[in-house]
Amino acid sequence: MATYKAPLDEIGFVLFDVLGYETAVRPLPGFGEAGADLVRPALEEAGRLCEEVLLPLNRGGDEEGCRFENGVVRTPDGFKAAYDAFAAGGWSGLALDPAHRGQGLPRTLHFAVMEMICSANLAFGIYPGLSHGAADALHLHGTEDQKALYLPRLASGEWTGTMCLTEPQCGTDLGLIRTKAVPDGEGAYSVTGTKIFISCGEHDLADNILHLVLAKLPDAPAGTRGISLFLVPKVLVGDDGSLSERNGVRCGGIENKMGIHASATCTMHFDEAKGFLVGGAHGGMKAMFTMMNAARLAVAIQGLGVAETACQTAVAYAKERRQGRALSGAKEPEAAADPIIVHPDVRRMLLTMRSQVDAARVLACWTGMELDAATRHPDPERRKRADDFVALMTPILKAHLTDLGTECANTAMQVLGGHGYVREWGVEQLVRDARIAQIYEGTNGIQALDLVGRKLPQGTGRLLRRFFHPLDAFIKEHEADPCLAPMTGALKKAAERLRGATLTIARKGLSDPEEAGAAASDYLRLFALTAMAWAHAKTVVAVLPRAGEPFGQRKIALATFYMTKVLPETGALFARIMAGKGPVMGLEAEAF
Repeated sequence: MATYKAPLDEIGFVLFDVLGYETAVRPLPGFGEAGADLVRPALEEAGRLCEEVLLPLNRGGDEEGCRFENGVVRTPDGFKAAYDAFAAGGWSGLALDPAHRGQGLPRTLHFAVMEMICSANLAFGIYPGLSHGAADALHLHGTEDQKALYLPRLASGEWTGTMCLTEPQCGTDLGLIRTKAVPDGEGAYSVTGTKIFISCGEHDLADNILHLVLAKLPDAPAGTRGISLFLVPKVLVGDDGSLSERNGVRCGGIENKMGIHASATCTMHFDEAKGFLVGGAHGGMKAMFTMMNAARLAVAIQGLGVAETACQTAVAYAKERRQGRALSGAKEPEAAADPIIVHPDVRRMLLTMRSQVDAARVLACWTGMELDAATRHPDPERRKRADDFVALMTPILKAHLTDLGTECANTAMQVLGGHGYVREWGVEQLVRDARIAQIYEGTNGIQALDLVGRKLPQGTGRLLRRFFHPLDAFIKEHEADPCLAPMTGALKKAAERLRGATLTIARKGLSDPEEAGAAASDYLRLFALTAMAWAHAKTVVAVLPRAGEPFGQRKIALATFYMTKVLPETGALFARIMAGKGPVMGLEAEAF
């Protein structure tokens, strides 16, 4: 089984020391009681749930998988009891509106809890994770009656939610959907169509499933302008919230997948199912992006969670496994061999993982804090700045953290060698589970196109200024400090490369969109590596008072490794971006 212990000290350090949670989040309206005295015990309790309940189910859930029997999906043994415990603990509604039975706690805390859940049992975490996206869409776009009826049951975990977007003939290009919604003359709609790859579309964990379905009205204009969003319950609901008869929704089967076997991925058939319009007619894309953006951040956290477990498992193995002697001489001459952690290449792999995971956690929590500011800060201008930062970072985090999850899982397998390739240590499951995160909720290539095609030009570069201006101020503030000079020097060089690449893509992309498209994935990675360097520099600033302690020495060593061994990749990325579209687009399709 994979090794995992909730990294409570690491999470607490990031929140309270690096990012200043007490001054950044606690003062926000409604969060006055959500200080360290509440957050730390909540994290500890979540950690216990993950270690004692969810982690022991992970391997068995993978091996047993979900079962499709007579139109019903059965989750693996233990999942129902675990979900009941999860819901009873109030975790389903942790960051949802207290007006609808939510806990009303910061999204920052929700991000940290979801990281631990995804580390312990990614497949389990998908079930409640989707409900948050559904709740967000209803909260922002639903009617007051819809919110009053459905949100309390989502917050309590009694019901779960899904996103039903993809169809057999369309994934990213949603303008091609064929699902229809016809008014029934009584204020509702008759929804007919087929959706595929629907995570948790059918299961036995909750009494009802609320499907949020993209469909087109009879008078819909062509393309994405004609999409509307409908809430289609699995079981119809009375005005008092009581369940009545089954709706015209059924699962046609579940996918036989590479990984996340305990999460049901369903084909869903809607046969004149009763649905209710969410938002205005033809306004489905706006509501859909509310769900999608929340889902993309959730998937980023999935990548971080898998990366953390991969790193912990590799370190545990490297300290235990004995092979050969240290190149500088035997470290434990009384033993038959030294542990493999003495070997430079093993240490390189472990440090590459750990230095990136720690920085990724800073970025994830930082984005969570900005998300809280975007929704709660009393100053409209501060809310706007925070919203811009979250919009910019969403595709970067989704792509880079999910890439990181797969990279760390594969690196852990290399550390374990043959033991990583077999099931005993759990790493091969991490490799399989991690891979989907780079694909669903918009492939990572789509995230890169979103970054260069939508986020860069938005507001004539306004979103970019939310990143570059504070980064420049940080460098200027600390570059004269001799203790920080190595960090700020490397960060400044990476920032200059990122700025140069940004200007080149902006200039070329105006006249030739293929220039921006050809550079997109390299640019996103360049951006992410630079942002993670900033995260390390902020970490060192926070830990300098503890530089004489083992914890401080560890953090400084990890930052030094990242700046000298990982960040130089930005030079190669910059060169690839400067090469332009020619090497990518020059070969005719027939020549492939």
